Amino acid sequence: MILLAIDIQKGITDSRLYNYERFIDNTVKILDSARKNHVEIIYIQHDDGPGSGFSMGDEDFEIAEQVKPEANEKIFCKTINSCFGNAELADYLKKTGEKQLMIVGLQTNFCIDATVKSAFERGYEVIIPEGTNSTFDNDYMDAETTYKYYNDMMWPGRFARCVSLDEAISMLEREPE
Repeated sequence: MILLAIDIQKGITDSRLYNYERFIDNTVKILDSARKNHVEIIYIQHDDGPGSGFSMGDEDFEIAEQVKPEANEKIFCKTINSCFGNAELADYLKKTGEKQLMIVGLQTNFCIDATVKSAFERGYEVIIPEGTNSTFDNDYMDAETTYKYYNDMMWPGRFARCVSLDEAISMLEREPE
C-alpha cells in the first residue's frame, strides 16, 4: 500500500474546511501510522501557475505545517485535479507494483474525487479513511453535504472503500506480504 497525501497546502488548510480539526487530527493519525509501519507516503501539491498566489515559491503553495513531510518522503507537483496528471508520479506508482492506494487530503470534490476515479480506472484498490478529506462550502452544497455526498454515496461500492479511521490504521499495521 502507498499513502497519497494530496494538496494539504497552507492556502487551503484552515478553519473554513468542513470538520477542520477532525480532518487534521485524523490525517495526522494516518500519517503517523503509515510512518510507524513503513508504508510509503507520497505528498502531492497543486500548482495553479505563476501569478496565481498558489504556485511554487508562494507561501500558500507550501505543505501545511501540521502534516509536513519528513526528509525521505517524496513530493510531486500537479497542475490538474487528478494526481495522475503528473506523468512522473503515475509512472512511479506503476513501477512500485503496489495495487492499493490510501488517499487523504483536499479538496473532496476536486482533487480527491478526480484522483480516486483516476486510480480506480487504472486498477488500484482505493482506500479512503473516514474524516481524512475535506472541502469548503460552494455555490451548490455546503461543505458537510459535499463531504457526505462523496464519502457516503459516490465512492463506496463504486470507486473506493471508505473505511473507519480505526480500520484504516489496522490496514496500515498489517505486515507486508
